[in-house]
Amino acid sequence: MTAQDMPMSHWIQSFLEAQAAELDAARNTQLAYARDLQNFGDWLSNKSVHFANAKQSDVEGYLIDCEADGLAKSTRARRLSAIKQLYRFAFEEGWRDDNPALQIKGPGRAQRLPMTLDTAQVDRLLNAARSGKRDRLRNTCLMELLYATGMRVTELVSLPVSAARGDPRMLLVRGKGGKERLVPLSPPARDALAAYLAEWDQIHERAREYGQPAAKFLFPSRGKAGHMTRQRFFGLIKELAVAAGISPAKVTPHTLRHAFATHLLAGGADLRSIQTMLGHADVATTEIYTHVLDERLKELVMEHHPLAKAAKT
Repeated sequence: MTAQDMPMSHWIQSFLEAQAAELDAARNTQLAYARDLQNFGDWLSNKSVHFANAKQSDVEGYLIDCEADGLAKSTRARRLSAIKQLYRFAFEEGWRDDNPALQIKGPGRAQRLPMTLDTAQVDRLLNAARSGKRDRLRNTCLMELLYATGMRVTELVSLPVSAARGDPRMLLVRGKGGKERLVPLSPPARDALAAYLAEWDQIHERAREYGQPAAKFLFPSRGKAGHMTRQRFFGLIKELAVAAGISPAKVTPHTLRHAFATHLLAGGADLRSIQTMLGHADVATTEIYTHVLDERLKELVMEHHPLAKAAKT
């Protein structure tokens, strides 16, 4: 069977399997690749074109249509990246002798500063978790760990319970691509972890008495994954924002990650240390937080400097 005879769905599936096997691509990354490549494949099909014979002009036409549909720069850049990787894989497999997307430059990313929270807002969120009536210890532990470590939400909800044993000063976190890193725990986070773990042990001791297996995860659930989902935690943090009197539109799990980084930087931490704790592969990604601080300083000057006040009157 020639490459052109293979259904485009087979191309996508083979590519995804290779990504999972060779690069240990996370499930969410694979799902994003699948959606993007399926969209590109559908676009080609409507023009009676196959992955095997698509030209550079076809890829460019697809990206132009994506822009016309109002897709963000970041979405278009991600789709182009997926297409380039698919054709790199096809070249290695001998399905094509070229990469029609190789010479196409992406749209770049709009410089958008991440939303973050000030320390008073973070305190209100943490207090909302501590004063909750349901799952108080679990929710406090979730929020304290997130703010103390800057973990990605997937890293947080999938923490194995073994990582929390022994009153750890550091947590071993498995990040993107299976890379592991150590992140330090603050005293409040350690206290919250110890209190929740005591409750965790009591609950699971009773479960074992009824012949149920012990959970592997620190934040277990009955779902397929075995741990709290990203979506559930997203909903939970919105509920805590409402309880704290903060607009839920301003609060996401990633907002706490940004707060962790900006507050550390404002407190004098160096970029390399923050890069390591966040698990960024490139320090350039971490440098965005210097721009966040620059904007905050400008706001402070414009609000409080006497000359700025005089200019407004």
